[in-house]
Amino acid sequence: MKWIGRRQSDNVEDRRSISGGKVAVGGGVIGIIILLLNVFGGENGQTVGNILEQMQGGQTQTEAATPLSKEDEEMGNFVRVILADNEDIWTKIFEEHGQTYKKPTLVLFRGAVNTACGGASSASGPFYCPGDQKVYMDLGFFEELKTKFGAKGGDFAIAYVISHEIGHHVQTLLGTSAKMRQEQEGKSEAEANKLSVALELQADFYAGVWAHYNQENLDAGDIDEALSAANAVGDDAIQSKMSGQVVPDSFTHGTSEQRMYWFKKGFKTGDIKQGTTFEEIQ
Repeated sequence: MKWIGRRQSDNVEDRRSISGGKVAVGGGVIGIIILLLNVFGGENGQTVGNILEQMQGGQTQTEAATPLSKEDEEMGNFVRVILADNEDIWTKIFEEHGQTYKKPTLVLFRGAVNTACGGASSASGPFYCPGDQKVYMDLGFFEELKTKFGAKGGDFAIAYVISHEIGHHVQTLLGTSAKMRQEQEGKSEAEANKLSVALELQADFYAGVWAHYNQENLDAGDIDEALSAANAVGDDAIQSKMSGQVVPDSFTHGTSEQRMYWFKKGFKTGDIKQGTTFEEIQ
């Protein structure tokens, strides 16, 4: 992706050199459980934090400040450009619909982080917290996305994930998330999960909309990187890899095919009115 020299957002909190506090084990059984629960963790890290504390008895570990390497700084600059792109595009889209876009903050961290939704570890994957309207991300997640789940990697895979989480912010601003949670009340677990899937697929669609309006900055192969990431984190792909079996009623994010489809639809149309996942996922 063409990003060097372009505008960087000021709405990034880089806590990578100071992250610490309650640190959950990021690998092994706990890491797998949390990853299954919260890959591209939607918009609430509280469940993740609570589970981790229960499983580890609130064990704490303090991390010393670690200076950022040149590569770390470059990745931070890249993230700022992607966030700036999202700010510009969503501000324009909201204005076209007579609304005002409130810019979220993106927090980079290592190990563990405290949020308005509770504590979370890097094992939870990137997530959006509606309580403070911030996106939280440990960039080490993307290496696991390649090594454990077979994604191609690349900078546009990171851009896709960031834009997916910004999609959850858009849903919060539009009231979609609150409406979805109300509709989940009184539903069976399977029916509630369907609504969760619709929310996640719409966030994938919004990531595609962002890419549609950013085509002048794309390189050949960028869209393939995003689709590879979407394919790797489908519920069916993760369940098959982790347990060898697939349980559709437990899906909360959508299949690989669905995630790729809705990203591609957003990229093709660029029309937020086409993100009709709640009508189509029944």
